[in-house]
Amino acid sequence: MLSFSLREGEFAALSPALGDVVISLDTASRQAAENGVTLAEEVDRLLVHGILHLAGYDHEISSREERRMKRKESEMRTLLGHGRRGYSRPFS
Repeated sequence: MLSFSLREGEFAALSPALGDVVISLDTASRQAAENGVTLAEEVDRLLVHGILHLAGYDHEISSREERRMKRKESEMRTLLGHGRRGYSRPFS
């Protein structure tokens, strides 16, 4: 999963969008099998994670920020109806 912010750089003020999230379905499929979840659940997880990055969350800054991002990710996934099943693996 890659996220590309449209809120950075000299043209940031021109776009109302946060940015783009790109998900490799091949990678998502492999990760879904590894995590014992469906491809749809894995894509949802990756999408939520990418959106949080675009919103300013960054799990690589500190362990505190990682916990903060995981809480928000769990909250958003619960709203989508997926809960926390199979999602204890951290992103790298």
